[in-house]
Amino acid sequence: MLNINKETVVIDTITIDTTKYQQKYSYSTAKIIKNNYDKEFNFLTINKGKLQGIQKEIAVINSKGIIGIIDNVSDSYARIQSILNRNSKINARLKNSNYFGTLGWNGKNYNTVQLSDIPRQAPLKIGDTIETGGKSTIFPEGILIGTISEINKGNSVDNKVNVTLFNDMSNLGFVYIVKNFNKEEINTLEAQNE
Repeated sequence: MLNINKETVVIDTITIDTTKYQQKYSYSTAKIIKNNYDKEFNFLTINKGKLQGIQKEIAVINSKGIIGIIDNVSDSYARIQSILNRNSKINARLKNSNYFGTLGWNGKNYNTVQLSDIPRQAPLKIGDTIETGGKSTIFPEGILIGTISEINKGNSVDNKVNVTLFNDMSNLGFVYIVKNFNKEEINTLEAQNE
């Protein structure tokens, strides 16, 4: 017959909130209550603001891709600088490669944005998918943008392409606000003089 002595063992424990442990981004929803897409400098307004934890320089996306970046906040509302704004500059890349460029908008077609500053050796094809590059503290890596619809072959130094957006920017409803938990730490580090 086996005799087992039962002892009470007390172990100090630490409770870890695993939903935030090593989590880089938080996501919350908001509703677009105003949307401009036919001007050179377009903005959108959402129904959340400072009281809901919304701040400037936070990414805004939906299930189809990027929408823009929050540029102004009041207590209950926030304004988004749309990707359809001539001042908009977003780091983007060719999907499945490490070739990056700068996404901007020429102010013409609300379904098409431009990707420029791509290295000359980058293999570009009509239909290639463009996504966020993850080289900033605003957008996570790999958020969809659109597909290449036209390649400017006349000026290989510029290497600019047109990108047809996955989003219909004239028909937007609910969006996700994407906050980077590490943004302040990264910005502080990068601002330090060597």
